Amino acid sequence: MAIMSSKVMLSELIFFDTTSSKSNMNLINYVEDYLLSFGIKSQIIKDPHEEKANLHAIIGPEDISGILLSGHTDVVPVKGQNWSTDPFQMTEKDGKLYGRGSCDMKGFIACVLAKVPEFVNADLKEPIHLAFSYDEETGCTGVHSLVDVVRDLTVKPRACIVGEPTSMKVVNSHKGIRHLLTKVYGHENHSSTDRGVNAISYAAEIIGFIDNMQEEMRSRPALVEGFDPPYATVHAGRIQGGVAANITPNYCEIEWDYRPIPGTDEDEVFNRYEEFINEIILPKMRMKSEKFGDIKTDYLAKVPCLFPETGSEAEVLVKHLAEQNSTHVVSYGTEAGIFHQKGGVPAVVCGPGSILQAHKADEYVEISELEACDKFLDRLLDIVKK
Repeated sequence: MAIMSSKVMLSELIFFDTTSSKSNMNLINYVEDYLLSFGIKSQIIKDPHEEKANLHAIIGPEDISGILLSGHTDVVPVKGQNWSTDPFQMTEKDGKLYGRGSCDMKGFIACVLAKVPEFVNADLKEPIHLAFSYDEETGCTGVHSLVDVVRDLTVKPRACIVGEPTSMKVVNSHKGIRHLLTKVYGHENHSSTDRGVNAISYAAEIIGFIDNMQEEMRSRPALVEGFDPPYATVHAGRIQGGVAANITPNYCEIEWDYRPIPGTDEDEVFNRYEEFINEIILPKMRMKSEKFGDIKTDYLAKVPCLFPETGSEAEVLVKHLAEQNSTHVVSYGTEAGIFHQKGGVPAVVCGPGSILQAHKADEYVEISELEACDKFLDRLLDIVKK
C-alpha cells in the first residue's frame, strides 16, 4: 500500500461504518493488509461469533519491553442525529475534519498507522505494539481478550498510551463505569382488583433510591482534584415496562450506571443497592405475594478506574512526548484502566481531538490536533530507535 498522511488515513478509516452494533471486520482486515504490506504480521482475536475482532501487532524486537499504542475501532450510532455531512465520508472544512469517529477515536489510530512506515524503516531498540479493539463504546467489553494477549506476553510493554480524545493533554486518571440492568418481576392482574404485584411501582422505588444516592454523592467533599463533576455519579437512564393502563405490570426493567472516583470503594453503590433490594423491596413484594415477585440485576459493563501513578514510567514518558509538565483527570472511562489493572501495563490517556466533539452530530477533529499527534509520535520514534 502507498504511504499515507494521517489525514488521508483518517479518511480511509471513517469510510468503514464500525458502529458498535455492526461488525468491524472490514476495518480490521484493511488494517491487517496495510500492516502486512510493510512486512508486519498481525494477531487477530475474534469474538465468539467471529463477527468482530481485536488486532495486535508488534513492530520491532519482540524480546524487549516496548510501548503499546491502543485505540478502539468502534463508533457510536448516527441514527437520530442531524448531520450536515455524510458521517461516513470525511469532509474537510475550515481546518476541521468531519466524520463519525474522526475525534473518537479514529484520529489517533490514523496517526499511528500513518507512522508505521517510519517505525518499520527505523532500527528500533524497543518495539511498538499496536492494539486496536472493538466494542469500547458499549462498555469496553471487547478489549478484554486483547488485554489477555498482552498480559500473557513473555515480555510485556512498559507503558500503554490510549489515544482517546484529550486535546493531546496527558490524562493519568479517570472514573470507572458500572453499567447495570435491573429486571423487576411482578404479577399481572386486572388493575381494579389490586391483587397484582406492580413491577413498575417497585421499579420506581428503586429509581428513587438511585436518585437519593446521587444526592448524597453530590454532598460529599471532593476527594480527588480535577474531576468534573467532583463526585461519583449515579444515574437511571432507561425504564421500560407495562402493557396497558388496566393491567398490573408483571415486568419492568431499569438500565442505570454509576461512575466511581479512583481511590474510593468502587463497589459501594452496588453493595448499598443490593442491601436496599434484599432488605426493603423484596420483603415488600413478598408481603403482597409470596409466589410472585423477584428482582435480578446484571452487569452490562464494568470498567475499572484508572488510578494516578505520579512519576510512573508511563506518565513520565507521555509528559515528555506531549511536551507538558502537568497531568489531568477526566470523568469518562477508557480502556486504560483495564490495561493497567488486568494487563499489568501502566497506562496513560493522550490523543487528538476534544471529548466535547465526541458522540454528537458533525463530529470533527481539528487538523492541528492530528499534526500535534504526528509530532507526538515523532518524538516517540526518537526514543525507541537506536
